[in-house]
Amino acid sequence: MTAISSLISKIQQGDFHALARAISIVENERSGSDELLQSIQLRKIPVIGITGPPGAGKSSLLNDLIALLVKKKMKIGVITVDPTSPFNFGSLLGDRIRMKEHYNDPNVFIRSLATRGSLGGLSDKIIEVTDVMKAGPFDYLFVETVGVGQSEVEIAGLADTTIIVFVPQAGDEVQTMKAGLMEIADIFVVNKSDHPDSEQFAKSLTVLAASKVSSSTDRNAWQIPVVKTIATNGQGVDELLSHIEKHQDSGIRNERQVYLLTEKVWRLIVKERMKDVDRKKLQIEIRAALQQGNFNAFRFAKNHA
Repeated sequence: MTAISSLISKIQQGDFHALARAISIVENERSGSDELLQSIQLRKIPVIGITGPPGAGKSSLLNDLIALLVKKKMKIGVITVDPTSPFNFGSLLGDRIRMKEHYNDPNVFIRSLATRGSLGGLSDKIIEVTDVMKAGPFDYLFVETVGVGQSEVEIAGLADTTIIVFVPQAGDEVQTMKAGLMEIADIFVVNKSDHPDSEQFAKSLTVLAASKVSSSTDRNAWQIPVVKTIATNGQGVDELLSHIEKHQDSGIRNERQVYLLTEKVWRLIVKERMKDVDRKKLQIEIRAALQQGNFNAFRFAKNHA
């Protein structure tokens, strides 16, 4: 048994230390990364994406969901994607700060990833990390993304169920984002629903959700529910979990996943074909070609392809 196969076996048995090591290997492309990713057997684990604008209370809501599921004797995996430090490219926030009450729970594994400049609210290694975690004995995987607004749509390709969290003050934002929201949302959440404007805001979201169903030609189209929550005291979290379970049981497939995986595979193929290209050597050749005059970048690239 190789070191990597031994590591995978430990992950399957629920060894969180082995899982943490495996994630570090693939995230940092260390030796054994390719073997690990090609060898793991993925379990069918629901991936729940939680996204929304900054300050909406995504982390607090996720805390409540984790607590509820742990009470049901479930094992939970969590990936939180945070902004990147411009100095060391590490995560600016962190799982210890945001979910400290679950950090030492033997049934909860939490990992923070940095975006490292990736657009769309996700880390460029999110698919690899998610696949590694799918080898573990989890009942649910949650992915909480940075709140970056309209560009945060990649999560819809990764998650089986996508939850968008809002606060009532975001009324104008819904109007500017509604086209994109209708494309990626499976469940709307109005958090901090004790706010005076929460009822009207929830009604506006309900109208948006109903408009999607009425314009659909699919008679079995999913009706996006609007759930009102107060994450600080756990209100509405039971209802939210119920809608997550209903969406999972609906059998609706995430067709957006094909587009995300196509983009990922395309990048992997490009990277594999480019592995023999020496950038420093290329720089020397380009400098020499420039000195000869009549340099054409497109012709030069064609000759080196």
